[in-house]
Amino acid sequence: MTDARLDRLEIRLTEQEAVIEDLNATITAQWRMIDKLTRSVERLAAQLEEASARGAGSGPEAPPPHY
Repeated sequence: MTDARLDRLEIRLTEQEAVIEDLNATITAQWRMIDKLTRSVERLAAQLEEASARGAGSGPEAPPPHY
């Protein structure tokens, strides 16, 4: 009886360790993606600020040619 219980516990522990390793790999991949997306957003924000600064000094925008 004790041997069977011990075997079940060992199997359960092994399965839990595998799940933890999978979850850790998933979380690591997600953090890498979050870092990549954060850098992209920062880069786009800088480009937007730069474009706004260039456009702000040129005065009002001319109407499109079809007016």
